[in-house]
Amino acid sequence: MTLRIDIGGLPSERLRFAASPLAELTAMLHVLAEPGHHPQLADWAAGVWAGLRPELAERLREAEFLWRSSQADFLIPARPRPTLAEELDDVDRIDDETYATAALVTTCGTRRAHPAAPSPLTDATARERALDLAQARGARQEAFAERLLGDPAAVRARVRRTLEHCAEAFFDAAWAEAAVHLATDLRLKNDLLKRQGIGAALASVSGAVTLAPDGDCIIVDKLQDKATAAHGAGVTFIPSVFNRPHLVVVHTPGWPPVVQYPVAEPSPAEPASLETVTLRLEALAHPVRLRLLRTLARGPHTTGELAHTWELSPPEVSRHLAVLRRADLLSARRHGRYVRYTLNLPGLTALGTDLLAAVLR
Repeated sequence: MTLRIDIGGLPSERLRFAASPLAELTAMLHVLAEPGHHPQLADWAAGVWAGLRPELAERLREAEFLWRSSQADFLIPARPRPTLAEELDDVDRIDDETYATAALVTTCGTRRAHPAAPSPLTDATARERALDLAQARGARQEAFAERLLGDPAAVRARVRRTLEHCAEAFFDAAWAEAAVHLATDLRLKNDLLKRQGIGAALASVSGAVTLAPDGDCIIVDKLQDKATAAHGAGVTFIPSVFNRPHLVVVHTPGWPPVVQYPVAEPSPAEPASLETVTLRLEALAHPVRLRLLRTLARGPHTTGELAHTWELSPPEVSRHLAVLRRADLLSARRHGRYVRYTLNLPGLTALGTDLLAAVLR
């Protein structure tokens, strides 16, 4: 499954890499709301929560609708600015209908509304649907949605003040440190873009982001089949220190595409593709293949040995071994007349972390 961004005819200068204070604050807020996604930041999150004033902590809980399961599109700017204040000013320029529709996307699986779709601020059916979705996420989210639909101006002002208070409480200090890492990453990405082109720049973002062979489409490995187009606005790539392992993509119709990606760790492991993870899960789902793997875990075996052990025909064993090899769970080595199969233990061991990374990406 993939998300495809059409960049056909897009000049290379319309693909930009830039840091965003607001996007990084959003990543931090997601860490605070979902610390289980980010065990490497557990101590940071615990320290922030411990130091927050009760009023600000409550405000974050009431508005976590905007960044917990799915980040509101306006929190990841297509035109990053140098300061948080400037980016919040840009958010203030969004009309109420666009703001409310984006804010009421309750989960990453919620279908984004098309710009021509009725607004929940003016259409009773759309309003009821938005409230039903919010209610399913809990009483706090339902109350937030009701306030937003009842008085969008007041809620927008309250959200802005909450984000400004976050700057004072923890963001400014964290941003000062993160900005150094982001600047280093941006120099690398922009140099690759200038010297080697879009393909090389994308390859350095993540193994989950590639350029289609024809060069007209950016392909992002995600748990969804969706498509969007860059058109004249281009595509923005925003590095983040705090959003690992997520790869966040703004793809709603009417919004310029934005990709927020985690900056590289000192020795980053290449992320397994969703296709590889799926192949491995399918391979392991068959009881015969599990039996074969249990035997191979004890040492290399030939097809004939496996067939004899499990009272199977050699062709049947060969078919199962082929599936396991396609999933990169086995390796084969010829010894004279015989081919011996060996369990790929690192691949099997990594399935847990690869599966988690694929799901959270």
